[in-house]
Amino acid sequence: MNTVISVKIDEDVKASAKEVANSAGLTLSTLVNAYLRQVSATRRIDLYAPEPMTPKLEKLIAEVEKSIQAGNVSKPFDNAADFVADLES
Repeated sequence: MNTVISVKIDEDVKASAKEVANSAGLTLSTLVNAYLRQVSATRRIDLYAPEPMTPKLEKLIAEVEKSIQAGNVSKPFDNAADFVADLES
């Protein structure tokens, strides 16, 4: 027997979750049902909410990407000894 639950969520979160569900060929209801079944079966709640990047982090990443594009990076090394030798040269 099915039952109905009502939850209040942010419109943007709903739209984003619906998009993810649709891309997997699922409805939002099916996605929520699957997650609740997983919680029931595993007795675990796994949540992941990435932290938004700060302006400082965005600036650092932009600087690193600029350095990479300019070729200002070291070559790859197969072992630590080669890396240390390159540092010392």
